[in-house]
Amino acid sequence: MAHKRFDRRAFLASGTALLATPALAQGVTGPGTVEMERDLSKSVRRNISAFRARDWQPYFNNLNNGAILVDIDSRALNYWQEDGSYHLYPCSVPLTEDLTRRGRTRVVLKDPEPDWRPTPSMKQRNPEWPDYVPPGPDNPLGTRAMHLSWTYYRIHGTHDTRKIGRRSSNGCIGLYNQHIEELYGMAQVGTQVLLI
Repeated sequence: MAHKRFDRRAFLASGTALLATPALAQGVTGPGTVEMERDLSKSVRRNISAFRARDWQPYFNNLNNGAILVDIDSRALNYWQEDGSYHLYPCSVPLTEDLTRRGRTRVVLKDPEPDWRPTPSMKQRNPEWPDYVPPGPDNPLGTRAMHLSWTYYRIHGTHDTRKIGRRSSNGCIGLYNQHIEELYGMAQVGTQVLLI
């Protein structure tokens, strides 16, 4: 009888294969039970954000009127009030680099009940979209919006919470409605904004 030698590589490979097999939901059967599969070998990273507290000094000379820093890569909006109080919010960012605008701007208008019209380029890409959506639960701008000095760019809420933490916008920065309402209450016209 031949003895097989312990092969560490084979052992590790079999362990990896075991982990990569579909994982089924608990073995309870009955009405209303759903069987779920998850193939660990094909995991997709989604909704990834690297939130970390930042200092305002590397980005702003002062906190006059407050300061908003949006980090496109980490999908986070940092806000400092004039007194130095700090707030961090997850956000959605533009889908692609060609829709992304970086640099300095400021809040020029606060809209407590935003309505929405697609920009000409949005309408060209999506001709089926409506020409106008009034304020309310179907409005893509959520419950509040802050217009920036760049045409068509806003920091706004969203009713579609799946978008937060993702590259999902057509250029704007989106927040959960409760977060935009909080930020809207603190920020003011003239608040400095930097997108990096």
